[in-house]
Amino acid sequence: MRTVQKALKLLDLFDETRPEIGLSVLARLSGIDKATVLRMLNDMAASGLVEQDQASRNWRLGAGILRLARLREAGFPATEVINPILAQLAGETGETAHASLRAGRDLGTIGVVESARSNRVYIEPGLVLPLHATASGLAYCAFARPEVLSDVLARPLSAHTGATPTDSATLAARIDEARAQGYACADQTYEAEVFGIAMPLFGADGFACGALAVATPAARLTPELRARILAALARATREATRGMGGRIPEHHRIAA
Repeated sequence: MRTVQKALKLLDLFDETRPEIGLSVLARLSGIDKATVLRMLNDMAASGLVEQDQASRNWRLGAGILRLARLREAGFPATEVINPILAQLAGETGETAHASLRAGRDLGTIGVVESARSNRVYIEPGLVLPLHATASGLAYCAFARPEVLSDVLARPLSAHTGATPTDSATLAARIDEARAQGYACADQTYEAEVFGIAMPLFGADGFACGALAVATPAARLTPELRARILAALARATREATRGMGGRIPEHHRIAA
C-alpha cells in the first residue's frame, strides 16, 4: 500500500507551473530514488495516468486522468453543480470565488471564478489547500468527522506566512471559532495580503466534504464587504450542498 501511496503522490507534484517534469526533478521533489520513481511512472503509464513526451523525455499527466474524472463526475456530480454557483458568488461579491473538496489529507481546488477587478486574488486551478493555513481548511475541519480534526492537530504545521498557525493549540482555537460561527476567516495565513472567508460543504452523511470560499485583497475588506460575502456564501453553500446530494446538519448555524 505504501508503494501505491508513493506512486500517487508523484501526481501531486504536477501543477499549472509544472505541467511537465523530468525524471531527475521528480526524484528530487519526491525524495525517492530515480530507479524507483521510473518504475512507478512506467506502472502508471500503463494505465494512462501519466505519459512521457518523446522529444523532451519529460513526464506529464495522462489522458487516463480525464477518464477517471468523467467517471467521478457522472456518479457524483460536483463541477457541473459548483461552476454556476461560483460564477454567481463572484458576481455578487465582486471577489474571487473558489470551491474545494477533500483530496487525500488536504483540500483540492475543483473550481475557481476570478473577480473582474484588476486587483484581484489569483487561485491556481487544482491548487492543494492545506487544512491549517486556509479559511477553506478551517471551515472544513470544523464540521468534518472527528478523526479529521485529530489528524490535522497531530501533524507538523508548516508556516506559509508569518500569520500561519503552527501550533496545535492555536489551530484548535481557530477551528473552534469557525465551528461556533459557522464559517472561517483566514487573514494572510496562507498568502500575504489575501483575506479568505469560507463555509463548509456537506456530504450526504452530514459531515463536511469540502468548502466554498471567497478571497479578497486584505486591504479591500470592509465590514460591508464582509457582510455581503457572508450572506452570499450562506446561500451558495446551501445550494451547492443540496445540488451535490449533501445534507446540512441541524447544528450548523451561521452566527450573526
